[in-house]
Amino acid sequence: MLGNISLGRFYPAESLLHQLDPRSKILSAIAMMFLIFMSQSLWTMLILAFITFVFVGLSKVPFKTVLSGLKPMIFILVFAFTINLFTVTGDPLLEIGPLTVSDQGLLTALRMASRLALLILNTTLFLTLTTTPIHVADAMESLLNPLRRIGFPAHEMAMMMSIALRFVPTLLEETDKIMKAQSSRGADYDTGGLITKARGLVSVLIPLFVSAFKRAEDLAVAMEARCYRGGEGRTRLKVMAYQQRDIWFGAVMAALVVLVLLASYAIG
Repeated sequence: MLGNISLGRFYPAESLLHQLDPRSKILSAIAMMFLIFMSQSLWTMLILAFITFVFVGLSKVPFKTVLSGLKPMIFILVFAFTINLFTVTGDPLLEIGPLTVSDQGLLTALRMASRLALLILNTTLFLTLTTTPIHVADAMESLLNPLRRIGFPAHEMAMMMSIALRFVPTLLEETDKIMKAQSSRGADYDTGGLITKARGLVSVLIPLFVSAFKRAEDLAVAMEARCYRGGEGRTRLKVMAYQQRDIWFGAVMAALVVLVLLASYAIG
């Protein structure tokens, strides 16, 4: 069900990843993204998958909860795998009618699917499951603050990201409720062709957009009532500060980056 998707949901626990400074987690997520994009072989992908599983263990978040972050992206994963499987040329392995599966096509498809899956898992783990949206926003604002000297709206950008992350699970739950309500009235989303299913989704999208705009209006009124006028002069209840564990974790991440790059170069 849509309500079980982990995207945008914070999972409370007492773990190392939960206790890290949010800025450390954002930088770690960026480092993992860099390594995933730089990795070109299946062996380095396996190394990164092992590192991801270690991070999941350190977070004390159930593995099933982490995997649920892949649910919204299953179609994209299957699509990327299929396109690469049948379009990349190489030595033929299997012929399915006019389509040919090559050895390079299979390797590229596996690499692309693994890359997307690892990107989603690491981003979900560092930025949503172990970090609250407000902490993500504060960390982003802190990291983007140097750009304010050239006129970049760091606070406004962080606020938009915070609101977006906050309302992702709310809108997913709202979508689930609307689909159940429409199904009880006879709506069918599982049968028929692609066009029929798309037409059926109109009965979900219209009330969902109406609900989203109403929530946005209520939020704007609430912020105006609390005299919100942007980031100038605003203070925080909890001031972020790097601890010794953040330094050690950053050193470990830097070492992992070097080791994975060396392994990728050696294997390549």
